[in-house]
Amino acid sequence: MTKNSQTGPALAPPAMPNAATAEDRQGKAILMICASALIFAAQDGISRYLGTAYPPTFIIMLRYWFFVAFVLVLCARAPGGIRAAMRTRRPVTQIFRGVLLALEVVVTVEAFVRLGLINTHAVFACYPLLISALSGPILGEKVGWRRWVAVGVGFAGILVVLKPGSGVFTAEAALPFLAAGMFALYGLLTRLVARDDGAMVSFFWTAVGGAAAMTVIGIGDWQPIARADLPWLLILCFCGAVGHMLLIKAYEFAEASALQPFSYTQLVWVSIFGVVIFGETLAPNVAIGAAIVVGAGLFTWWRSRLREKAARG
Repeated sequence: MTKNSQTGPALAPPAMPNAATAEDRQGKAILMICASALIFAAQDGISRYLGTAYPPTFIIMLRYWFFVAFVLVLCARAPGGIRAAMRTRRPVTQIFRGVLLALEVVVTVEAFVRLGLINTHAVFACYPLLISALSGPILGEKVGWRRWVAVGVGFAGILVVLKPGSGVFTAEAALPFLAAGMFALYGLLTRLVARDDGAMVSFFWTAVGGAAAMTVIGIGDWQPIARADLPWLLILCFCGAVGHMLLIKAYEFAEASALQPFSYTQLVWVSIFGVVIFGETLAPNVAIGAAIVVGAGLFTWWRSRLREKAARG
């Protein structure tokens, strides 16, 4: 982006937004985050349904084809167009994180099919704790003892959910934890590339890298889609586009750290869909364990907010 030269009188500085305007923008951002959480929960439910009838790799490949088309349209309308979105100083890392996210979606959908929505999300909710734990070795950030305690408490919550040693724990129960680890690594790599690349560049490579990987993996699983399932597939793709659009708009209105707690509302919606639509059971240990994991995640968010305020002085 280039600056326009001014030959006339200097422009007056823009007026600073007042407190009421800032609160209004943050209120809109919170509503958008909550709406995106509902849409992504619906997307998870549809993925669970279609994943029982078709190979998950095939369904996710179709999702990514729609997603990459959506991202290309966004990039084309952005300043500099698609060429600007393609320019990255970290091509290997960008491609890797795009592929990693696509594989994480495959693992998550497989967990939906094998374990259900509720059990999967109860464990997957630990990903903010994994980001905290891994931010030291990957990003070089200092991880204090309070954050390590929160991580330990969160993992205790996962054990409550999974109940190892009770005969319920199986190898399949590791799927949502693996997905959470992959998503946490994706989040950390996103923060890493943000030091050199803009948000639209990362968005472009997320879509392109993921679509390329899923085409290689899923094209061999191609099969006809039943006419009755076509509307659900279209809704699935539409949910992804609308959900990401709401996220983009929300982060334009407010800081990501201020919005993070509201993303946990997805767990509430997923639990409702799991019980009402799929006949899943919200076991007491799952509810208690999920509450522990979410509580630990909220504590780490609160600590990060305190550090940000202290850094700003």
